[in-house]
Amino acid sequence: MIVVTRLNNSQFAINPDLIERIHANPDTTLVMVDGAKYIITESMTEVIDKIAHYRARVIALTHEISQSVPSVGGRPLGLVSPIDTHSTQDTVNDEDNGVTSIGPRKL
Repeated sequence: MIVVTRLNNSQFAINPDLIERIHANPDTTLVMVDGAKYIITESMTEVIDKIAHYRARVIALTHEISQSVPSVGGRPLGLVSPIDTHSTQDTVNDEDNGVTSIGPRKL
């Protein structure tokens, strides 16, 4: 979330992923994907910088978290790897680790 300021000087946080457009004519207006519009005091450049910093922070936190991910049964927890499309197995049960992997259906 980024924090922006309304014309009455009240601040609010908004999800930058839901901003569709930013207009600066003369007031900066955020147009959201659902059509809602917010007129704010920050300039377009300031909003773009806030969004860039927000996204950089998300990436940095993701990297930081991935460095300290715990492991289960000797395997690190993390992102799921892509399904092997050449496999003919529906599921693989790994009872030792309590993991069930789902693969493509048998034809």
